[in-house]
Amino acid sequence: MKLHEYQSKQIFSRYGIPIPKGKVATTASEAKQIAEELGGRVVIKSQVLVGGRGKAGGIKVAKDPAEAELFAAQILSMEIKGLPVRKVLVDEAAAIEQEIYLGITNDRAEKKPVIMASAAGGVEIEDVARTNPEKIIKVHVNPLLGIKDYQTRDIAAGIDLPRENWKSFGEILKALWQVYNDNDATLAEINPLIIGKDKRLVALDGKMLIDDNALFRHPELAEMRDTDEDAPSEVEARKYGLTFIKLDGNIGCMVNGAGLAMASMDILKFFGGEPANFLDIGGGAGADKVSAAMRIILGDPNVKAILFNIFGGITRCDEVAKGILIAMAEVKPKVPMVVRLVGTNAEEGRAMLANANMITAETLADAAQKAVAAAKGA
Repeated sequence: MKLHEYQSKQIFSRYGIPIPKGKVATTASEAKQIAEELGGRVVIKSQVLVGGRGKAGGIKVAKDPAEAELFAAQILSMEIKGLPVRKVLVDEAAAIEQEIYLGITNDRAEKKPVIMASAAGGVEIEDVARTNPEKIIKVHVNPLLGIKDYQTRDIAAGIDLPRENWKSFGEILKALWQVYNDNDATLAEINPLIIGKDKRLVALDGKMLIDDNALFRHPELAEMRDTDEDAPSEVEARKYGLTFIKLDGNIGCMVNGAGLAMASMDILKFFGGEPANFLDIGGGAGADKVSAAMRIILGDPNVKAILFNIFGGITRCDEVAKGILIAMAEVKPKVPMVVRLVGTNAEEGRAMLANANMITAETLADAAQKAVAAAKGA
């Protein structure tokens, strides 16, 4: 889950990371009022969950409240990469002497968090990473020990940070680690972390990505989710506790268990099919959940066939069959459906579906081949 800049910076501030004074506005008049409160030059920054806001015209510097109102009106009427701008952040303008990049993310290869820092911070950091990767310092962190003082000094020296800023840089880096760790983030990033004309370090921009699987521990973060970027089907799936990811294929998949779902998708591709989604209904799914999952799958006009692959353990096959029949009565699908039910109450489930004009299979390979053929026939 992505957080907006203003949300990330609010969290940073709670951990003692210095940020500019500023507030969020949803109208041009609110932006003008905030600019008056800040009393000087301000930056109007669009709050959308995409990169390249500045290059798209979504960030402007206003010299006074009247100009702040004008720029806010312009930005609030924009769409950036297809996303509407609903809010702007009005920050006091900073006098920048140097821009630094500082971030913490997961290094899956090393199975550890990694700190990344560069003296070449700012909007071109992706280009720096691609063309001059040696300019980015990387230091791995033992999650049991956290960031040690010598690491903060090594990083500060590695990016040629002025000696007078080493202490505050170390404090900011340790605070960023706490932000990353406490909030189950997969990314906590400050870009840029600036040295101002007053020689102080300030987090001018912020970005956080939160692990979706940890949101049950952070209901306050879950409430911050902006659904503008999400597919409507994924938003609907979350209401029912379904794990759903839309893909580009034409065979809808409903499976219980993430591993079984991935195996089902792999076998579909092996036999020449293309999955239209990843959908895990989870353990213990009742008829209502199964019905919701089927409606979501059928909401995709690209779906030409559906594969149900249910292993009845915690999830009972008769409950799944009941949910399928409920959804069929509601949605009245016109695509062929292939069902494989194995395990708890499988016979009862198959009996319920016997008169529903569905294609049945006993093995996953058989089911996958029938689903591929059905999709091609449709």
